[in-house]
Amino acid sequence: MEGGEGKGLGCQKTMDGKESNKNGSVGAIPSCCLKARASAPEHDAKCHSTVVSGWFSESQSTSDKTGKTMYFNNPMWPGEAHSLKVKEILFKGKSEYQEVLVFESLAYGKVLVLDGIVQLTEKDECAYQEMIAHLPLCSIPSPKTVLVVGGGDGGVLREISRHDSVELIDICEIDKMVIDVSKKYFPELAVGFEDPRVQLHIGDAVEFLRQVPRGKYDAIIVDSSDPVGPAQELVEKPFFDTIAKALRPGGVLCNMAESMWLHTHLIEDMISICRETFKGSVHYAWASVPTYPSGIIGFLICSTEGPHVDFVNPINPIEKLEGADKHKRELRFYNSEIHSAAFALPAFLKREVSVLGDSPTPSQRICVS
Repeated sequence: MEGGEGKGLGCQKTMDGKESNKNGSVGAIPSCCLKARASAPEHDAKCHSTVVSGWFSESQSTSDKTGKTMYFNNPMWPGEAHSLKVKEILFKGKSEYQEVLVFESLAYGKVLVLDGIVQLTEKDECAYQEMIAHLPLCSIPSPKTVLVVGGGDGGVLREISRHDSVELIDICEIDKMVIDVSKKYFPELAVGFEDPRVQLHIGDAVEFLRQVPRGKYDAIIVDSSDPVGPAQELVEKPFFDTIAKALRPGGVLCNMAESMWLHTHLIEDMISICRETFKGSVHYAWASVPTYPSGIIGFLICSTEGPHVDFVNPINPIEKLEGADKHKRELRFYNSEIHSAAFALPAFLKREVSVLGDSPTPSQRICVS
């Protein structure tokens, strides 16, 4: 996961709604595509050591003098907060880039939190890690070279290692603390670092990609945090240009792409940029992850100009890779049926994101181009 300081950033659009500022006047609420500063809770919220930026609270909820329960809130997902019962704080630290927190929850096992945002839980991490890895790798024949941007918990590496054809797995993670904490508290994910094909690079992914030879990778997987602060670069055209350059003809990108329920403006912007950049095809897919905002997460999946890539119908199905479904541990979420179904989009998303109007369904082979 590429680190971010949680600072606000400018946005092209504002969502419907208003809020009052301190002098009583009314102003536009920031876009849903923005994330609040992690250190800026709601005006009258009281901070508890196990409550972080609107995502979860310990069972003894903080409340004001009237007895009303208060939660932190965050404009990235306005008007809602997600609470998890905290059994025990296991780690709390601050790296050069972000605050890192690990706690044991009652319902979801151990939880990793960066700058107040839940990154993964032991119970549902399988959905995100398996989908972001296998959607691209099962869509091309015999991938050999793969780059992971972010992904310091090791989960994406664990999933890539199921593919015997892969010869090199580069990973560029900016925050070493995330790696160290994951190895200690999330060994089922960090086991990915033990694969001898993995080459770890600690540093900024934007700079790393600038140095990559043209056409080096068959697939690039961007497991980034929300597009805030330094991570904003990871959703802008110059970054996608460097990714396209680093991919071979017919190479594929899979990029975390937020929630269709909350961030259609950001999704549309990202798709528009990628349609300009990637001359093969551009698609949007999604999966259910209960502890992410709105309970789902999206993936932007693209191919460069070259051999045709049929993302909807996997040419390299996981079920036909000997031992892949049980490598390290059994697959818990992904299969070929889920792969194809992930590209079926609801009507409202096709309406709100106009560039998706002709997206394929599992029974079609139509590219957004």
